[in-house]
Amino acid sequence: MHIRADLHVHTRASDGDLDPEQVVSQARYSGLDAVAVTDHDTVAGTQEALDSAQKHGVEVIAGVEISAIFEPGTLHILGYFPSYPHDFEQALEPLQEARKLRFPRMIERLNELGIGVSLEDVLKIAGKAQIGRPHIAKALIGKGFVRDFEEAFSRYLAKGRPAYVEKEKMTPGEAIRTILAYKGIPVLAHPFTLELERSGLRRFIRELAGFGLMGIEISYPEHTRSQKRLFTQIALEHGLLATGGTDYHGPGPGGLTIGACGLDAEGLRVFRERLYQRPSSG
Repeated sequence: MHIRADLHVHTRASDGDLDPEQVVSQARYSGLDAVAVTDHDTVAGTQEALDSAQKHGVEVIAGVEISAIFEPGTLHILGYFPSYPHDFEQALEPLQEARKLRFPRMIERLNELGIGVSLEDVLKIAGKAQIGRPHIAKALIGKGFVRDFEEAFSRYLAKGRPAYVEKEKMTPGEAIRTILAYKGIPVLAHPFTLELERSGLRRFIRELAGFGLMGIEISYPEHTRSQKRLFTQIALEHGLLATGGTDYHGPGPGGLTIGACGLDAEGLRVFRERLYQRPSSG
């Protein structure tokens, strides 16, 4: 499959390594027609990416990735908008405030484990971006406490590990309805992280579709062929869009690049048709 669009990319506005314009430039270098900026709980970097679209000859799609309440796994809802979603950042403020409280607590837990990493260490890495777990992981690597990201998360930062702190989140219905309220398309991100068996997954996606879910991320680096087949079948059953992307945060192990996963020309055509035919506000 020849990838034409990567619909899951993070920038320095959340926990990515590249500035928004650098993301667009890299998308062009990868030969893409379109790229979506989907930072965690913020659209702070979206306008810069949109402004650089013409310069680099790449369509930029405004997006977001919202964390939602779910057990036992992890639930993220992607949102895609036909234009910059004005005032949407205000709707995300409670989530952003929760982030500010969460990460000092995670650092406290690391300190209690005898790991000498400070909030100042992490802030130096994050810069103006919202702090994310990858920033803490980089601090751990830089101080020699772990070898790489995989060890940082598996030993300390992943859900259920000693330094993990849960954050305030929207319910699944709230996340979907918030995106819909701003004329966006809500999509279930990387469904394998829900950690559900087939029957449970089918029931849960049916519930999400009832809230207004409009798509499922199918093309994703960690999805197996059998998972892709299952997710595609479920999408067809509910009339949901099939989307895809790399969940790119920056260069890392394995050499993942923007455009490694995503939509081909036909998938992008169908996605665009749904995105730009959404009714306008007012």
